[in-house]
Amino acid sequence: MSNIILSTLNARYIHSAFGLRYLKANMAELADATTIIEFTIHERPIDVVERLLQSQPRIIGLGVYIWNIVELTQVVALLKEVSPETLLVLGGPEVSFEHAAQPIVGMADYVICGQGEQEWVELCRLLLAGERPRQKIINAIPPRLEQLQMPYHLYSDEDVAHRILYVEASRGCPFKCEFCLSALDKTAKPFDLELFLGEMDKLYQRGARHFKFVDRTFNLKIDFSIRILDFFLQRLDDKLFLHFEIIPDHLPEALKTAIQRFPEGTLQFEIGVQTFNPEVQALISRKQDNNKTADNLRWIAEHTHAHIHADLIIGLPGEDMASFARSFNRLAQLAPHEIQVGILKRLRGSPIIRHTPAFDMRYNPNPPYNILSNNLIDFATLQRLNRFARYWDMIANSGRFRQTLPLLLADDPFESFMVLSDWLFSTTTQTHQIALKRLFLILYQGGVEALNITASTLEEMLMIDYATSGLKGMLVLDPEQAARQTEANASTRQQRHRQVAL
Repeated sequence: MSNIILSTLNARYIHSAFGLRYLKANMAELADATTIIEFTIHERPIDVVERLLQSQPRIIGLGVYIWNIVELTQVVALLKEVSPETLLVLGGPEVSFEHAAQPIVGMADYVICGQGEQEWVELCRLLLAGERPRQKIINAIPPRLEQLQMPYHLYSDEDVAHRILYVEASRGCPFKCEFCLSALDKTAKPFDLELFLGEMDKLYQRGARHFKFVDRTFNLKIDFSIRILDFFLQRLDDKLFLHFEIIPDHLPEALKTAIQRFPEGTLQFEIGVQTFNPEVQALISRKQDNNKTADNLRWIAEHTHAHIHADLIIGLPGEDMASFARSFNRLAQLAPHEIQVGILKRLRGSPIIRHTPAFDMRYNPNPPYNILSNNLIDFATLQRLNRFARYWDMIANSGRFRQTLPLLLADDPFESFMVLSDWLFSTTTQTHQIALKRLFLILYQGGVEALNITASTLEEMLMIDYATSGLKGMLVLDPEQAARQTEANASTRQQRHRQVAL
C-alpha cells in the first residue's frame, strides 16, 4: 500500500511526467512508499479520482500545468468531496504564482512553488509524522544540482518503448525573455556531465533511442554540448533521435563540425526566433543578433541534416501585423522545415504582464491565457492570425505539401497564406478535423480561386504530393466530379445495405 501518490494529467499518453520522476527519485527513505500514477487530460475526472484513492493514500501530490489546470481543478474538487482526509499537495508552474485567484489552490492543503524536490520530501515527512505546517504556500529554494538524485531509472520499460523520454543536462536559463517563465531564473547550471552521461548510457542500453532534452539553452556552453553530441555519435544507429533547444545566434565552428556528423533523421533543433524586430526584442528583454540568427539558420538548412523547428510569436507588445509579417517572411526565406506560429500567452508569473497597461494587452482569462487583442492588433485580426497559425501547421508544417507549398506562398509568403487562410475559413468554417483527402481538394480550389494560381500547374504539384501522402484511391480535384463520385460511392453503399436486408 502506498502512503504517498504522485500524479498528473499528461496532454497525451506518449508524454511522460518528468517532474514526478524527479520528486520520487529524491524521496530518500520514503521512495518505497511513493507511487507514480499518470493519466491523460482525456480521462474522466471521476475515474481519475477512483484510481487515485484505490490504495487509500495519506498524501497525493499533483503536478499542475497550463494544459491540465481545468481538468485537475475538477479532480481536486472531487477528491476533497469524496476523501477530505486525504492531504493534497500541489506543485508545478501553474500554481507557483498568483495563488489567490486560483480555485484549485483554495481547495488544496499545501502548495509547493518552484523546484520542489527537497521541500516535497520534507513536507511528506512532517505530514506522515502527524505534523501539519501552518504555512500553506511553500516557496521552494532551488536545490543544488549536485545534491539531487537523477530520475532516469524511474522510466519503465513501457516508457522506454512507447513514450518520449525527457532528459536535462542543465537547469535554468541566463536570458530574460519576458514571455517565458525562465526569465525568472538567475542563470543556467549544468549537472555533473559524467554522471549524466552515465545515466544516458543506461537508458540507451535499455533500448531508449528518442531523447528530448528540456535544457533551455543546450548550446550555451559549447564544450559541454560537444561532449554530449560525441557521446551519442559513438552510439549512432538508424533509430537514434535527439531533440535540442538551441540559441539561434550562437553556433561556433566546433559545434558546426559536430552537428554535421549526424545523418538525416537524427537531430531536431527547436530554435526560438520569436521576432526579428529589434525594437520589440528590446521591449521584452530579448537579446538576439538577428543577422547571426539568420546566417546560422541558413547554414543549418544548407549544410546539415538537422530538422529545424523555428518559433515565432504573434501578439508581442509593440509588434503589429506588418511587423510580424516581415519576421515571418524573413524566416520563411531561410527555409526551416517547420515554422511554429505561436500565440502569445500570459503565463502566470512571467514578466510580460508589466506591458499590459502601456499596450492595452488583453488576455483570455481561461487557459491557455492567449492574447485576445492589444493596442496594435484588434480581436478580429488576432482571430484571423489564430486561424493562420492553425492552417499553417496543418498544411506547411505537416510536410505533406512540399511541392505545392512554394506555389501557395509565391513571393510574399505571409500575405499569400493569409489570403488562403481567410478563404479556407470562409469556405469550410473549420480549422480542425479536415480530412486529408478533402484538404487536397480545397487547397486546389483555394489556390485557383483565392491565389489565382494556374489550375494545371497547381494540379500537377498536388498530384505529386498526393502520390507520397499514403492515401489510397484516385484524387479527383474537379469539385463537381468529386461530388458525383461521393454520391456514387454513397449510392453503392446504400445498395449493399438493401441487398443484405433482402
